[in-house]
Amino acid sequence: MPVVAPASPTLRPATASDVPALVELNNAAIPAVPVTPADEMRDLLDISSLALVATDPADSDPLGFLLALDPGSEYSSENYDWFENRGLDHLYVDRIVLGERARNRGIGRRLYDAVFDAAREAERDVVTCEINLDPPNPGSMRFHGRLGFEQTGEQLTKGGEVLVAKMAAQVPERV
Repeated sequence: MPVVAPASPTLRPATASDVPALVELNNAAIPAVPVTPADEMRDLLDISSLALVATDPADSDPLGFLLALDPGSEYSSENYDWFENRGLDHLYVDRIVLGERARNRGIGRRLYDAVFDAAREAERDVVTCEINLDPPNPGSMRFHGRLGFEQTGEQLTKGGEVLVAKMAAQVPERV
């Protein structure tokens, strides 16, 4: 019997009804992302300029998600503030989370393609994010490196418990 490749996931805007699934995906990815209860996830969705969910066409279950914010957003985050304090015209990726079923399917790249498209449309200069150095997240460093992200700094966060790399990638011109 031939092996059938999984159907290509669909990207769609995240909605309030996605919050329980997003919290579950998010909290399964700790320590790469912070613990986020449902009320905080709803607040993040409300302030995100880009909130996308990747779903499996077979069952519409969320496989992963991405949240990004424009400069000047009302967001209390030491990571976001680090970029804001440098006056960058950026689209900040607060988090990208992929569940186990989403890995190695090109979903992360598709989510970031949408981020770069949104940044280009808004005429932003760069896309920014942070990646844990301690505790280490080498898979995320490799992934972001393949997308053109470069480390622009480091910061101790969470009261000195976490060291993050500050990452930025130039928004490429449309080809």
